[in-house]
Amino acid sequence: MMYKTRFLTLAFIIFSYISFAQTKVITDDQAIRKSVVYFANTIKYKKLDQTVGCIYPKFFTVVPKDQVTQLLNMTYNNPFVKIDVQDMKFASVGKPELIDGEYFSLTSYYLKLKGDVSSMSDEMKNKIGEMLIAKYGKGSVKYNAKEGSYIINAPMKAVVISKDRKSWKLILAEKEYKSQLKKILPKKILDKI
Repeated sequence: MMYKTRFLTLAFIIFSYISFAQTKVITDDQAIRKSVVYFANTIKYKKLDQTVGCIYPKFFTVVPKDQVTQLLNMTYNNPFVKIDVQDMKFASVGKPELIDGEYFSLTSYYLKLKGDVSSMSDEMKNKIGEMLIAKYGKGSVKYNAKEGSYIINAPMKAVVISKDRKSWKLILAEKEYKSQLKKILPKKILDKI
């Protein structure tokens, strides 16, 4: 009887430990997803000051905040090419790694974007199409001649960072930013981009 009680107690402790460990992983995953969805929604609804607020503050030591705001405005408030976020889907959320007092998670997702180029000349529409295909790949870009718009399934990567695993900030982890990212991200994370 005593062995049965000890066995049940041990089984309960192991079950509780496993349940707690799984809950913690789910909590990290959910917190990261929530932060990335919020970031995408700030772009979708053109709340670009809030978009800037989602960015990892150390990034502004490499690229000034006003330059980031200007770039976002040129991209998403451009009167010639109206870009709208239509959907977002996660591909993966990496397990957070603790490095020098901060947690880092490499996260991949897809943004479905619609770029309205109907007000442009055919030559400009073609140049934009070539640029989009060069960046996202031929299979990720479709032109709708009837609407004069491009539908882009843009694969995106972000490094999501937190000190407390509750509040997460992010940096887009695109290859064209790698030289700037080298100045602020640990090598272990850079090697995964």
